[in-house]
Amino acid sequence: MEGVSEEPAAVDEGDIFWSYSFSQVPQYLSGSWSEFSTRSENFLKGCKWAPDGSCILTNSADNVLRIYNLPPELYSESEQVDYAEMVPVLRMVEGDTIYDYCWYSLMSSTQPDTSYVASSSRENPIHIWDAFTGELRASFRAYNHLDELTAAHSLCFSPDGSQLFCGFNRTVRVFSTSRPGRDCEVRTTFAKKQGQSGIISCLAFSPAQPLYACGSYGRTLGLYAWDDGSPLALLGGHQGGITHLCFHPDGNLFFSGARKDAELLCWDLRQPGHLLWSLSREVTTNQRIYFDLDPSGQFLVSGNTSGVVSVWDISGAFSDCKQLEPVMTFLPQDDCTNGVSLHPTLPLLATASGQRMFPEPTNSGDEGEPELDLPLLSLRHAHPECQLQLWWCGGGPDPSNPDEDQDEKGQGRTEAVGMS
Repeated sequence: MEGVSEEPAAVDEGDIFWSYSFSQVPQYLSGSWSEFSTRSENFLKGCKWAPDGSCILTNSADNVLRIYNLPPELYSESEQVDYAEMVPVLRMVEGDTIYDYCWYSLMSSTQPDTSYVASSSRENPIHIWDAFTGELRASFRAYNHLDELTAAHSLCFSPDGSQLFCGFNRTVRVFSTSRPGRDCEVRTTFAKKQGQSGIISCLAFSPAQPLYACGSYGRTLGLYAWDDGSPLALLGGHQGGITHLCFHPDGNLFFSGARKDAELLCWDLRQPGHLLWSLSREVTTNQRIYFDLDPSGQFLVSGNTSGVVSVWDISGAFSDCKQLEPVMTFLPQDDCTNGVSLHPTLPLLATASGQRMFPEPTNSGDEGEPELDLPLLSLRHAHPECQLQLWWCGGGPDPSNPDEDQDEKGQGRTEAVGMS
């Protein structure tokens, strides 16, 4: 089987409605780890469920985008199922470091012409990949004032799928998805020493209002009108460059996270200059640490640098509560959890782990090693755990194998590190 599965995007459970529940630690189902162990320096850089939930997309340090179908065991009617390791059905190789990647906003596996993903990598055009074949479908090219090709740092399709918004230094370029090439609308975010400066590092659209938000490595958030890009508000409050944005399903609230910043911030479009409340998370590096909301908007989930996944119930949050505490935390593995993604129709949480390992000084007098006058650097004490993992977070029947004592490689170590 190649590409996106043509099976239903969600398991058919009749009239049963599956909702997320975090009253207990999520149950591990399956994962992929062998795929990322061929290179010692490899690590994942996030994961994103397709809009129809049929498959999941990953990015990694080897500059490869991978697509995984839902595990076939999910379609089994048996209550006890042994899940095999997940294997990607497609690999799409970029030429250099991947800056950003995203699904087409109207993607449906029942309509192959909508099944594609966009990616941007260093010194390369924006590529559109076919999610059924893995082939390059189209390219969008942006040029600077010297007519040199410049790479986008962030990507986001408009909700109606007609446009592709791309973030650059002090600029957002808007391409028509029906016209690949270099023609685009240029929207400057900083002019005459006013506006949003820095590289536009992330983009997100409001699901209810005709506007979009831009995050910048200059530590600011900008709100802009969708139709013409006119600025609506400029917000500050983060200690580091913004790395991820997410709107609440109601369209009024939106959330922002930054690198080397210990807080997720919540904003209200009805009072854009007023910070509602914050959520604490550990982010001590420049790595992009994703967070996500479940479809109902009740739960917000985020990883952190030490690997802990935290879950907050934001349904009862009020403006007078300046900092919310997580209702549950757990440790999928002993490495950074940089990616989390909540399935749109099933209570499935996907996590991605790993981080760049830097050499540490070692003693030159170790037995069996030659003595050198130069300082030695080594990665031998580093034990990265780079893997994609799927977790069942449903309040209904648990479809996984109930044996919780298994400790095979890739299954992670499910450990509650805090519950309330």
